[in-house]
Amino acid sequence: MNAVAGAAPADIDAAVAALRAGELVAFPTETVYGLGADARNPAALRKIYALKGRPSTHPLILHLAAAAQLPQWVATVPPIATVLAERFWPGPLTLVLPRAPGVPDELTGGQDSVAVRVPSHPVAQALLTAFGGGIAAPSANRYGRVSPTHAEHVREEFPQGLLVLEGGPCAVGLESTIVSLLDASPRVLRPGAITRAQLEQFIGPVSSADAAGAVPRVPGSTVQHYAPQTPVSLLAPADLARALADAVARGERIAVMSRGESAVATTPTLHWQRMPDAAADYGQQLYATLRRLDKLGVSRILVERVPAGIEWDAIRDRLNRAAATFT
Repeated sequence: MNAVAGAAPADIDAAVAALRAGELVAFPTETVYGLGADARNPAALRKIYALKGRPSTHPLILHLAAAAQLPQWVATVPPIATVLAERFWPGPLTLVLPRAPGVPDELTGGQDSVAVRVPSHPVAQALLTAFGGGIAAPSANRYGRVSPTHAEHVREEFPQGLLVLEGGPCAVGLESTIVSLLDASPRVLRPGAITRAQLEQFIGPVSSADAAGAVPRVPGSTVQHYAPQTPVSLLAPADLARALADAVARGERIAVMSRGESAVATTPTLHWQRMPDAAADYGQQLYATLRRLDKLGVSRILVERVPAGIEWDAIRDRLNRAAATFT
């Protein structure tokens, strides 16, 4: 096996051996780094919940090397799933389908459905192919915290010797779009880089996340999530300007995330982070930026609200949940 995107052949082999022994392995995907376990091993899956501090009722996402493996894990593969798989896999799309008999409850959170995707990152593909089975993998971070998009983020979260495969920065930087195919009408349960409009080009009307309801449960759907330890305030531009002026006047140490230039003169107590104008670039940098600002020792992170366009839905969702922790 050749080296793949920073992961040496020996690293892939070591990761496969660890998975087969019931251990956990962190690996890169195009979305975020995942904390992986053998999806057929209930004891290994329970280790994920324990290490993350994740509620056992929150399902894990199953990662496969190819759509051809779906019948091993799902009871039925509806035609609409085939259409989406042919168009968007490998890629940042998760499909929720009826689980097949024998799929562990630890994978599904005790539900009758299973969430599955085929990642496109070459290291993830190399690992899945070499392992030969399904790998369950939520984001490789403590439950509710900012997802990791670099290998060093994972090591910061879990410094106790977890095997981490290198794969560089994640190209997408936000978790996958989750689509439920359990009912007659497809529903987006979590927005991601693949927008509802893109899905509708191939399968017709899709319900939005706001109309999806609470069933089935999916990762990243709690009100408070994706949060740094530093309080986050999400503000409209005019409110941001006022909050910034007040903070500077008080000498408060703050950080700002904005798509515009600094509205006030730079001071030793102010860190201004200019964010990209394009949604895809903003999303790719979002988590790494939040992690970096979280280390500055500021009292607050002020974030300017992003635009209302559909391409910003996933970013808006993550920022709303990050800020909800502190409201």
